[in-house]
Amino acid sequence: MTPGQAKIKQITYEGNGHDAICSSCPWTNTVMTIMASQKMVYMDHSATTATDPDVVKAMLPWFSLMYGNPSSLYKIALESKAAIDDARKKVASALGAEPEEIYFTSGGTESDNWALVGVAFANRKKGDHIITSAIEHHAVLHICKYLEKQGFKVTYLPVDKDGRIQIDDLRAAITDRTILVSVMFANNEIGTIQPVKEIGSVCRERGVLFHTDAVQAVGNLSIDVAEMKIDLLSLSAHKFYGPKGVGALYIRKGVRVDSYMHGGAQERRKRAGTENVPGIVGLGVAIEKAAQNIDNNVSRIRSLRDKLLDKILDEIPNTRLNGDRNDRLPGNINISFQFIEGESLLLLLDNAGIAASTGSACSSGSLEPSHVLLATGLPAEIAHGSLRLTLGVENTDEDVSYVFDEIKKAVERLRVMSPLYADYIKARSCNV
Repeated sequence: MTPGQAKIKQITYEGNGHDAICSSCPWTNTVMTIMASQKMVYMDHSATTATDPDVVKAMLPWFSLMYGNPSSLYKIALESKAAIDDARKKVASALGAEPEEIYFTSGGTESDNWALVGVAFANRKKGDHIITSAIEHHAVLHICKYLEKQGFKVTYLPVDKDGRIQIDDLRAAITDRTILVSVMFANNEIGTIQPVKEIGSVCRERGVLFHTDAVQAVGNLSIDVAEMKIDLLSLSAHKFYGPKGVGALYIRKGVRVDSYMHGGAQERRKRAGTENVPGIVGLGVAIEKAAQNIDNNVSRIRSLRDKLLDKILDEIPNTRLNGDRNDRLPGNINISFQFIEGESLLLLLDNAGIAASTGSACSSGSLEPSHVLLATGLPAEIAHGSLRLTLGVENTDEDVSYVFDEIKKAVERLRVMSPLYADYIKARSCNV
């Protein structure tokens, strides 16, 4: 299929018993046909991913066949409880944790909020100081601002030009009142991976709890919470081909954390509310599949990323890579193109059927330049011209070639219309 050609994708769910929808339901053996008017190349996997067909298949029975409330005591309810326990084991196995250390949530934002608020209030008698970084996701930064209003003190560590904190800065920031360090595993915008194991070691030496937002890392990087001395870890299923609206928080055994949701006794009295059984089942299947295939997927995606990145840097002048060249998420490319606006570039790419981003999806409605790029020292006028491409398992060599060609055409078109670029060309000609 060539770019721009119409396409039809068919998804069929069939079967009986626990493998599909109940045979008495009107949706049994339904064929869903999705039509698209043109080729779409999806390169925004850091925003979300398509739910894997195996995950969807595993989830379906728990909507309409196995619908019991896990808190009840009859058979259909106990089957739901068993499914949750099985998913808990899968998440724990993927992280090197114990099942009783996994708590299911509605996603990464809730997990981040719970980790920070829960630790802060549970340990307030011990201290009132929290350390984080200047480039965290807003799910962490905004809850830190909330905690400051509650009387807590927060230190925001600076980052270097690649978006990495310095261990010496962390050591210097820890005081006898510090109760928590929260530093993300890998950045959602520029992809830089933090020295997580070193951070964990420093925190353990100083008796400070360490939380990491691993929403972008899970499914893309190998993680062992014990080896890395991580006390709390947040994840979200829809970042690794699971469903939206479900995530988890790892809490190391023995860590004091206040309950975040109050009501029933679910999640060992830590997080009230009837469990999202289909979502939790889907999370379990998605993380198990991601862990089993991580080496092959990472190798292939990184190869595609490097091919696209090298072509952009080599063939499009006045471009800059944001984030560390090598120590970054395998599918992440964040490029700044001088003399253009990122939003205009996105519109042209969207017209060509390419889904990309100028930053995190959660801040795409903002006209302000990325706080992450500004924290690395990038000037605002260059930060405005940034493009984030994040590749995934379905991307191909054909996609890479097509995306590069469309980016090159779009950048050339926008620069022709740019007064700043005209001034730049004029200045260069005068200096020759």
